[in-house]
Amino acid sequence: MPHEIRLSFGGVVCQILPVRPVLDDERGPLLALPGGTPVRRTLTDPPLREIPRDDWPEGGFPLSDDVWFGNGVLIFQPHGADHAVWWFFTDAGEFAGWYVNLETRSPDGVHVTDQELDIWVEPDRTWQWKDEESFAAKTGDPRFWSAAEAADIRAEGNRVVKLIEAGEFPFDGTWTDLRP
Repeated sequence: MPHEIRLSFGGVVCQILPVRPVLDDERGPLLALPGGTPVRRTLTDPPLREIPRDDWPEGGFPLSDDVWFGNGVLIFQPHGADHAVWWFFTDAGEFAGWYVNLETRSPDGVHVTDQELDIWVEPDRTWQWKDEESFAAKTGDPRFWSAAEAADIRAEGNRVVKLIEAGEFPFDGTWTDLRP
């Protein structure tokens, strides 16, 4: 089970997140990233995703010390899937919703490549795609993904949407009362 996540985007590590193992079963590991945890991340203005890849310095931007915000998150990395599910909580500690990060991972779950397209899911399981325009703009760029790979990424998202709409695990209320 990973004790850190090294999140890459466009071939460059942009976040190093120390996580605490909560459990690991046949479904996959559940990790906690409590609010206030020291992290390393790329801090740019505008955000990295908004900076054209051609404008990135060789090797990417430097990582800076930062602190994870809010009350933290729970991160579930389902075995054999190209996504992770993150549980977010309000400042008052109430469950705020799920964030589905479409990604590929190394077998140990440490090295994660962000695939840009994501899904936000409200507690009532209404959902919306995130970053569709940016995902489309990067499709075909050899530093990101081909059209065929983009179709696979979208298909993974559509598989998750079926789970969301059916209220199946992990969108069935599991762990919504567990706090990082």
